[in-house]
Amino acid sequence: MTGKPMRIVVMGQQAFGKDALAKILDAGADEVVAVYCEPDREGKPVDPIKEFALEQGLPVKQPAHFKDQETLDELATFNADLMVMAYVNVFVPEAARDTPTRGSICFHPSLLPLYRGPSAVNWPIIMGDTKSGFSWFYPTDGLDEGDVLLQWVCDIAPDDTVIDLYFKKIYPAAIDSVLEVCDLFRAGNPPHSEQDESAATYERRCVKKHAKIDWNKPVKQVYDLIRGTNPAPGAWTLHEGGELGIYDSARVPGDGISSRIMEISDGGVTVQCVGGRIQIKRVKPAGGGKQAAADWARSAGLTIGDTLGG
Repeated sequence: MTGKPMRIVVMGQQAFGKDALAKILDAGADEVVAVYCEPDREGKPVDPIKEFALEQGLPVKQPAHFKDQETLDELATFNADLMVMAYVNVFVPEAARDTPTRGSICFHPSLLPLYRGPSAVNWPIIMGDTKSGFSWFYPTDGLDEGDVLLQWVCDIAPDDTVIDLYFKKIYPAAIDSVLEVCDLFRAGNPPHSEQDESAATYERRCVKKHAKIDWNKPVKQVYDLIRGTNPAPGAWTLHEGGELGIYDSARVPGDGISSRIMEISDGGVTVQCVGGRIQIKRVKPAGGGKQAAADWARSAGLTIGDTLGG
């Protein structure tokens, strides 16, 4: 360990916040003096980071915002050296960010300045990128702006879904990196790399309307959309006026008229796009649960030559 142990405030939510907190506590190099998370939501389970923090006997604070002086004064009472912001949805103004003596550092699951915004894992896949990763940066009042402390890069494989990219690649590496972040601050003079604003991109939250499939598009665009919204918000199409969620799939060769069903087998339902085909393996019919596409095809009376999307 380099440098004097720090007093740390961890701000975050859900599993990522919990695991980041646990990583710092397990290392034992620094002292967590408080945990901040979003207010409880009626009818929703207790946030995992809150539950874990209480189990560890840590103070838990849940302000709805940081606009009033009372909230800022309370934060100041913890005499923190650093605030680690791990998966934060609440806007944290400068007055709060600068309360710790060494300021605050924030996690973002993209290679900033690319894909600023709330769906930074979905859009690189949807756009057909071959690289992604994560950034720890010094937050400002701008959305995902501020100098970068460190970045980690990984490949996006041709068949990666959101689960593959985030949960299997970014997530475990990001949790491990929490200790590197603390080490850099503890050692003094942590790196600052200015973001290149000319290369900055922002994408809005990826929601259902963005996930509708147009089978008349090039096959790569269709496939990237499906895997970039799997499992959420979930790609979808229409069949006989009802919505059909499209999940696990594969890109396969073949020519024909777009949107037509070209093959039905135990492996799934194969649909023609421009320049190739998509074999749909798992679907979610309206009002039903996820199921094998072959089972759905049989129950829906699907035949070769039928179309999707209309």
